Formats: sequence, structure tokens, C-alpha cells
Amino acid sequence: MSPRTKRLLLRFFLIVTAGYLLICCLAYFLQEKLIFYPEKLPDDYRFRFPAAHEELQFTMADGVQLHGVLFKADSSRRLIFYLHGNAGSLAGWGEAADFYTASGYDVFMLDYRGYGKSEGKINGQQRFFDDVQSVYDSLSARYAVRETIILGYSIGTGAATWLAAHNDARMLILQAPYYSLTDMMQHYYPVLPTFVLKYRFETFRFLPQCKMPVTIFHGDADEVIYYGSSQKLSTLFKPGDTLITLQEAGHNNLSDRPDYQEAFLQAVGKGQ
Repeated sequence: MSPRTKRLLLRFFLIVTAGYLLICCLAYFLQEKLIFYPEKLPDDYRFRFPAAHEELQFTMADGVQLHGVLFKADSSRRLIFYLHGNAGSLAGWGEAADFYTASGYDVFMLDYRGYGKSEGKINGQQRFFDDVQSVYDSLSARYAVRETIILGYSIGTGAATWLAAHNDARMLILQAPYYSLTDMMQHYYPVLPTFVLKYRFETFRFLPQCKMPVTIFHGDADEVIYYGSSQKLSTLFKPGDTLITLQEAGHNNLSDRPDYQEAFLQAVGKGQ
């Protein structure tokens, strides 16, 4: 090999290495923008939900105000504590409450930091979890935790499982959960090192600590969080936990599907 060829190969190697390191740095410093897609709403935004609802504010330990909406059934003493997905705000997610309120459950939905009318921005996994815990504690003054169903959808499943692992609840329901965000990165972006992840959301670690019944719903045609995530989580089940496969279902609008609704009512009936 000639000296010129060696120099060209070395230059190529250095360029590729520099490019790879740049991608890793961007993945680390910009991951909030890559994981979370909030829709910000003005403080005077008026929700137009058909169901009766109440807007609630919560002050976190650092003074940040988080916002949520409590949807009310005609007659209910039970609550679904709903942690939504990674995009949008309650302006869109609130529509998912209709099925649950019609089924006799009050539903509380939280907008995470930077979402909807909530202040601040997401800047750490433990802070994310602590926010959820603080709001859950506040709601426990209105609803008995043993009558509360914790429900997480997509990105909300990691926090929902963490919350269920550290608290009492009647049931944990996960819609389209991931095994962990580390596992998701390895599945979709195997060339990136997992140490760049600040948000690992290790659902697999928290699930075995959940003492209440657990039901997972996942579409076998999910194009965002691969169905195998739930299959792996199901290997960690205790007796009585269930994985329900929604045939040919994608990632979005699971709560609108008749097969989901029927299976949900059966699952919560068993959990009573």
C-alpha cells in the first residue's frame, strides 16, 4: 500500500470517526427534542371537551406549575390516572377520556413539563418521575389509591410502571409499552452507544415490583414501539398478569378500538 493510499485511508477513518462522535454528542445533548414532542398551549386556552371536566394546577418542589384535567363521569368514586404519550398536549389527548368516563370512571390526565399549560421543560428522568409522584399524591386526597387505576400510554408507560412499583393502586394498565428506552435504541439504532441515553425508562426493572394486577395491551402491527417489547415484558409477569394482543393494531388510538374497549372492561372487572 502506497503512502498516499495510507494517508487517504487515515483521513477517511478520521472523518468517519469525527462524524460518529458528532452524532453521539447531538444524540446526548438534543435527546429531549428527539424523545419529547410537546404542544405548548397559552395559559388562557379554553378546552372544549363535551364531558364535564375540571382543570387542576400542581406546584412541584422547584416551584414549577404543572397542569392537568380531571374528567368526571356521571357517578364515580374511582379514578384512572392517565399518563399520555410523547407528543401533543391535553388538547388532543383529552378525547381519550370519553370511553372511560362513559364506563363510569373519572379520568385524570397530566401534561408533563413543557406540555400544554404546564410550565418548565423536561430535564431529567428522576425529575419526570418525581413530578408524577407529586401529582399522584395530590390526587390521593380525592380518590382512594386502592380504587385508582394507573394507566400509561407509550412514553407514559415507563413512568406509570415506576409509579405503580412505588405506590398502591387497584391496577396497572399499559398501552404499547417499551421494555426500556435503551432496548428501543438498540432495536432501532444499534450503531449508537446506549450510554448517551439520559432517559432509560426501564419498564422491565419496575414491573416485577408491581404488586397490583397488570394488564398490557399492544398492537401486533405497532410501527413505533415494536410488539416484541410487550412479549419480553410478559416474561416478567406474576400470576394473574395479562398481555392482550390487539390484532393488526398500530400505535395510535388504541382506546377507540372496540376490541380494546371490550378487553379493558373485562380486565378491570377481574381486577375488582
